[in-house]
Amino acid sequence: MAIFRLHSLVANAKQMIKLHHTTHRTDVPKGHLAVYVGELQKKRFVVPLSYLDQPLFQDLLRRSEEEYGFSHPMGGLTIPCEEETFVTLTARLHTS
Repeated sequence: MAIFRLHSLVANAKQMIKLHHTTHRTDVPKGHLAVYVGELQKKRFVVPLSYLDQPLFQDLLRRSEEEYGFSHPMGGLTIPCEEETFVTLTARLHTS
């Protein structure tokens, strides 16, 4: 059951990427994804799509789904965590 849910999260994230690229200007390089991070002020980050396969990033996707469902306030994938936490996590993913 957990594996199905994980595949569903990744599939939904990929669907959002496709929808975002067809409805918004795209200044995001191919193979990357724009996400909005922050609890009060949202900051935009561009991350590699390969992060979608990483367990730490998938945890953020789960938290995003719990918080926003599939209606994201910024019009793109919004991740509810502190900016500093996100930067630390992505730095760990970048070095692994």
